[in-house]
Amino acid sequence: QVQLVESGGGLAQPGGSLRLSCAASGFTFSSYGMSWARQAPGKGLEWVSSIDNDVSVTYYADSVKGRFTISRDNTENTAYLQMNSLKPEDTAIYYCNVKIMLMNYWGQGTQVTVSS
Repeated sequence: QVQLVESGGGLAQPGGSLRLSCAASGFTFSSYGMSWARQAPGKGLEWVSSIDNDVSVTYYADSVKGRFTISRDNTENTAYLQMNSLKPEDTAIYYCNVKIMLMNYWGQGTQVTVSS
């Protein structure tokens, strides 16, 4: 079955960096685009970034453009989200996502807290 496991979250200071990983299994990773989304305390789910299956195209929400970089390693079945210049408003649970045959699959999420 499809499984997505996020890691790499934690506490960072404003202006700091974190790198999130999403280990995927149960499907042909190289055939599908991958996305990251986040949910801040008391708020709804917000799409953050997506990357297509062959790494040629990436997309970013305006709120993270220029600070976050999405990437993937199709040999390792892993997607990444490099987060630089972190702000307190980036505090959220970050989820990895894949859409397969009209079904959305999500990981368990990883907590990112940005605070001094």
